[in-house]
Amino acid sequence: MARSDKAQAILGLGAVELRDRLTSGALRAVDLVEACLVRIAEVEPQVGAWAWLDGDHALQQAQRLDQWRQSGKPLGPLHGLPIGLKDIIDTKDIPTENGTPIDAGRVPSEDAWIVARLRAAGAIIMGKTVTTECAFMHPGKTRNPHNGAHTPGGSSQGSAAAVAAGMVPLSIGTQTGGSLIRPASFCGIVGMKPSFGLIPRTGILPQSPFLDTVGVFARSIEDCALLAEVLAGHDPADSATAPLPMPRMLAVAQSKAPVTPVFAFAKPPGWDQADPQMTAAIEELAEVLGDQCFEVPLPGLDEVAAIRQRINFAEMAKCYYGLERRGRDLMSPKLTAAIDEGKTVLARDYIAALDWREVMTAGLDAIFARCDAILCPAALGPAPEGLDDTGSAIFNGLWTLGGMPAITLPVFTAENGLPMGVQLVGRRGDDARLLRTARWLATHLETLDQRS
Repeated sequence: MARSDKAQAILGLGAVELRDRLTSGALRAVDLVEACLVRIAEVEPQVGAWAWLDGDHALQQAQRLDQWRQSGKPLGPLHGLPIGLKDIIDTKDIPTENGTPIDAGRVPSEDAWIVARLRAAGAIIMGKTVTTECAFMHPGKTRNPHNGAHTPGGSSQGSAAAVAAGMVPLSIGTQTGGSLIRPASFCGIVGMKPSFGLIPRTGILPQSPFLDTVGVFARSIEDCALLAEVLAGHDPADSATAPLPMPRMLAVAQSKAPVTPVFAFAKPPGWDQADPQMTAAIEELAEVLGDQCFEVPLPGLDEVAAIRQRINFAEMAKCYYGLERRGRDLMSPKLTAAIDEGKTVLARDYIAALDWREVMTAGLDAIFARCDAILCPAALGPAPEGLDDTGSAIFNGLWTLGGMPAITLPVFTAENGLPMGVQLVGRRGDDARLLRTARWLATHLETLDQRS
């Protein structure tokens, strides 16, 4: 079998199956990393997903893990799985440049909390993926794997593109507005933004501590559940986390729903801005679900986008103060404009904006009491043409502000062949239930496709 054919056969497997083969010894970690490197060599010149990549370093990690397995010692839940990390996540002795020339050559002395967790679980740090400038709006070099003339989204663009292009089975990103769900939708993969506070953020560039959320990319719901479960935990250094029992996300995601899930179809603020292809697709899906789906209004949320932005920009002005002092002249106009706007936010308005999370939770509880998940678009439409803009996050930011878990599934295709995602939103803290509901929907749609 040719080297590229062998790599394709290996990378055609999902992360859960790869993990099982690695654990049993049917597959070596070295073989998996070599397959990833073959694929990267084929497509990276066109996609540009990586900010830092060292194949030898990845192979050395794989060799150590293969030796560990041969010794008969216990294996971690991610044994031998290569993972891409957004380049705002600190990695010891590996560059973390935050997508800005201000931090060019920066090499952290400590791992971020989640990186330490990944290493303990047996994961392989494949490399650092491209982020937009300081995880904001100015694009990096990454192109959409489906069509290089279109954006992959932002700000976790490299992480989404690396999975979509088959370079790694798993990757990690963050979301402050729509930086997980939107690029996953544009790139045609599964993206999950967990509940706020589920995954610790220590060692990750803070932009807006009230909003910043770590999440995951994969090609299946089960694969997202596998990675998110390992990353979830309590870190005393991150006040957003709590010492609570962690959900068994993979087991629940793989389990059968006790009853057929019910969905609440919602038209979020910004619905009139959406591509007609997207609105038609979502409405058709709601119709296909029949009695399992009912439409609900989202009253009182028209101000949410402005409220979320007010918090984001005010906190960015504080968090990026040091970066601005060191190199404002190296920042893009988009970033400096946001920082300058953040400086004008009154303390009264900022504090009042923080109250909206609980207001949203109270208002949406009545909806969640009647459904398993809210169903809505993941983005305005397919990835826009051009690389100067990463697309709108208007359908994502309200759930980020509310701290609710969200997941996108690549179930639609636009007329130009680009993917479009449906977004499912769950009650805060119900991450495992949301994953199970999403898996039911994916399986249900596959069954319908097979019948048609």
